[in-house]
Amino acid sequence: MTHVLEISGLVKKFGGLTATDHVSLTVDTGEIHALIGPNGAGKSTLINQICGEIIPNAGHIHLAGREVTRLPPADRVALGLGRTFQITSLLDDMTVRQNLGLAVQAREGGNFHIFDRAAKRAEIWDEVGETLNDTALSPRADIAAADLSHGEKKQLELLMALSQRPRLLLLDEPMAGLGHLESQQMIDSLRAARSDCAMLLVEHDMEAVFALADRISVLVYGRVIAAGTADEIRANPAVREAYLGEEDA
Repeated sequence: MTHVLEISGLVKKFGGLTATDHVSLTVDTGEIHALIGPNGAGKSTLINQICGEIIPNAGHIHLAGREVTRLPPADRVALGLGRTFQITSLLDDMTVRQNLGLAVQAREGGNFHIFDRAAKRAEIWDEVGETLNDTALSPRADIAAADLSHGEKKQLELLMALSQRPRLLLLDEPMAGLGHLESQQMIDSLRAARSDCAMLLVEHDMEAVFALADRISVLVYGRVIAAGTADEIRANPAVREAYLGEEDA
């Protein structure tokens, strides 16, 4: 199986603190790989190294077979890296359709003059329409993003990220702030999207993690203390002691 992402021996230190301590993991084609751990475990630092926002002190990151350890973020995006954020970042004054149109135009190298250029490019709007079809956001296509519920905003951000056609999508707590029904809708959306790209899922909602993940890596104090299937992680005594059996800090 092809590794879309391969991290080996990644180390990042901030003064005397080792935020990532020789971390190694892989994400394979078509896989959802979950990264879990208590607050302060180093998950955000690891994700920011994958994105290129933080450069590691040691180790290597390969994306789609190419070493990207020291490449800037834009180059990683060009190689197929996508990301969603815990806090949504949408253009609130624009509609669902317009937000998606901007995302598609960005992928095509547009200059964001969506109303004077993209409006004349029917193929962009056709793609937006096809993306919205059969989603819960379809009847909300002409609603301003500011007027969407929190769950709808999360769904829109996911659609925008997927419209970039990433090889690997980094998901930063997609369930954060969602109610039970909205969480289930997000789980369904992520399941449906797995055929389009591999995913590295950072999430505290263990119900969602166990429902989605093919493999799980557990990060504690910057180290991967266990990796395996959901059943293997559930049964691992070290994981239960370090994380599953305790409330998040």
